[in-house]
Amino acid sequence: MAGEDIIMMSQKELSRLHLIRKVLEKKLKQVNAANILRLSTRQIRRIIKRVRKEGDKAIVHKSRGRPSNRKLPEKLKDRAIKLYRDKYQGFGPTLAVEELEETDKIKLSDETLRLWLIAEGQWKKSRKSRKHRAWRERKHHFGEMLQLDGSHHDWLEARAPECVLMGYIDDATNTVFARFYTYEGTFPAMDSFKRYINKHGLPQSIYLDKHTTYKSTAKPTIEDELNNTKPLSQFERALNELGVEVIHAQSPQAKGRVERLFGTFQDRLIKKMRLEKIKTVDQANRFLKHYLPKHNKRFRVSALEKADLHRALPQNINLDKILCIKTEHPLRNDFTAAHNKKLYQILQPTTAKKVTVEERINGTMFITYKGKPLKYKQIAKKPAQAKPEPKIKKPFIPPKDHPYKSFKVSPYTYIHSYPQKEESGKEEKELLQVH
Repeated sequence: MAGEDIIMMSQKELSRLHLIRKVLEKKLKQVNAANILRLSTRQIRRIIKRVRKEGDKAIVHKSRGRPSNRKLPEKLKDRAIKLYRDKYQGFGPTLAVEELEETDKIKLSDETLRLWLIAEGQWKKSRKSRKHRAWRERKHHFGEMLQLDGSHHDWLEARAPECVLMGYIDDATNTVFARFYTYEGTFPAMDSFKRYINKHGLPQSIYLDKHTTYKSTAKPTIEDELNNTKPLSQFERALNELGVEVIHAQSPQAKGRVERLFGTFQDRLIKKMRLEKIKTVDQANRFLKHYLPKHNKRFRVSALEKADLHRALPQNINLDKILCIKTEHPLRNDFTAAHNKKLYQILQPTTAKKVTVEERINGTMFITYKGKPLKYKQIAKKPAQAKPEPKIKKPFIPPKDHPYKSFKVSPYTYIHSYPQKEESGKEEKELLQVH
């Protein structure tokens, strides 16, 4: 057949065949051919011997068209694809490989599985366009800067209402700390930060966005303008008391490390929790305790400097007293203060004109003056004040010299009096009768 006379060669093999022919025609020495092809003279002699015996096809690599000696068995391929369809549908190749090795004891490379899935139509290549961003160097020390944000997402995939993941990532090492909450607000931010402090210590600074939890939207008061200060949110105030610098990002991309963390979690963490059939926020938080060490072991990087800049919390500091919502209220003359539409009675004498209400993370409440707690009780029902008796209006009795008594009119007469005019010393009066 005509096809049997066709020999498929690469450009490299064609160039090699051209030089070998020159050697066979004695137009080129073997040493020169070896130098050009960067082969040894011994290898050149082997190729010449093979070409003389088999012809031009001897220059083609003998492994071409044959299956690789490292090719995986077809049974293993079929099993891996079947598991992917039945159990890991929607998983990325990298995550699927990790689950196959950890759960199903099938060891593959992510690129091998990716090619298998593309051939089966289970995965598609995707390229994302990128906008130009200015690169910022990582911080050099662990604890030098912490990025914080909350991610609203259907983390439990309709098995429970949507919740929020409060995520922390160290800028120098990618060390992650996270916890689930039902909403993103002051108490979740304070509670998660308290847990971070208990685990690692106080960081030097925190990089976060301008969510109302982290940055106050109130306008500066006259006192703020005189003191050259800005209104602080409760979370900002707590961080200032702890000596942690607050840095607000001007765009989501500025704190891209924590944003990309949420992208990774929305791919990996969701599917891990799906396999564990997690249905509540409490179950998700228990799962995070086991998941985060594995995540940090895989994705953590080494800081440029070995020093850890986290500070230990001083023993004389009550963290619950700082990480709370503080609201100032005037103290009335009857030693009562109103808070959240409720009235509280102070049970001890004090010279305070204003008191501070502290709402703690654990749900307790304190009323303090100059940092010292005051005894109080809630007034369940405000006593009703006695209403004054209504005044009875007496009927108006006109005096005897009232003008209307000087006129005698019928009940059907309407009288209109004009003011007196002095014209030629005479008074003018006009009566209009309307029937």
